[in-house]
Amino acid sequence: MFSGGSGELTNLEVIFLGTGGSIPTPQRGLSAIAIRRKTELLLFDCGEGTQRQMIQAKVGFHRKTKVFVTHLHGDHILGLPGLLQTMSLMDRTKKLEIYGPQGIKAFVEAISKTVRFSLTFPVQVFEVEAGLVCEEKEYRVIAAQTDHIDHSLAYALVEKPRPGRFNTEKAKELAVPEGPLWSKLQGGSSVKLPSGRNVKPEMVLGPPRPGRKIVYSGDTRQSETLVELAENADLLIHEATFDDELKERAVEDGHSTPSMAAETAEKAGVKRLVLTHISARYKDAGLLLEQARKIFVDTELAEDFLRLELPLSEA
Repeated sequence: MFSGGSGELTNLEVIFLGTGGSIPTPQRGLSAIAIRRKTELLLFDCGEGTQRQMIQAKVGFHRKTKVFVTHLHGDHILGLPGLLQTMSLMDRTKKLEIYGPQGIKAFVEAISKTVRFSLTFPVQVFEVEAGLVCEEKEYRVIAAQTDHIDHSLAYALVEKPRPGRFNTEKAKELAVPEGPLWSKLQGGSSVKLPSGRNVKPEMVLGPPRPGRKIVYSGDTRQSETLVELAENADLLIHEATFDDELKERAVEDGHSTPSMAAETAEKAGVKRLVLTHISARYKDAGLLLEQARKIFVDTELAEDFLRLELPLSEA
């Protein structure tokens, strides 16, 4: 598990709900990766049975939630009908946002027209292309086109820089009274002292601290656009459907091998690589991990319910 060393809460956990490719196995569900960030849940892909995996992982169904679909192959989207129904049965009321490539709206509309259950919450669907997908106060999600058989996207969760550390001694020297004015300065707002003096945040704050970056490849062959998207990421989650001996098969089917994933990680300068979307042919996928580590040492092999915490950087 990745952990923070600064004592500051990381407030970000990556939970691998499904790590198999194409068909489920007794050990692996189908593609679904949850990122629990503070009180929000970001779900990347939603393979069949995702709602059961969420129950098993105790992720919950009532958080503010966004779903990002990489492409419209069944092992990445067939969990959506079950997820919507389970959320309704659990009396969810918060809006659910779904993002995906062209066709995702028609898919969700088909669910609502043909599957007989009543939604207890609003659903908003966005068809997206490469570029900025959504932006919140503290983060943005960016997509890039990947090289799969059909139109497919990779996604990057990119946190915005955090304010620098608050220098209490400097604040006291400037005669800023402790309390609400300190909070305003920490939040990036200038304040006016009772004396009439204006104090700007940069006068009491250290340099901005970088946020974290997590990239999920979806299904893809090697792709320069993915290398660019993953540049300097804290974590790259990359498919490795077949081992290196089956490279021709992987390329033909629009997939990657462990070495291909590792080369992408190396080129992009990422800190960590996790392999996922493992073919059902591998009961023991240790071979895939060995192949990737020959090129990129900081590689892990995803298993269902693997949980990773990413530390906040002080650099």
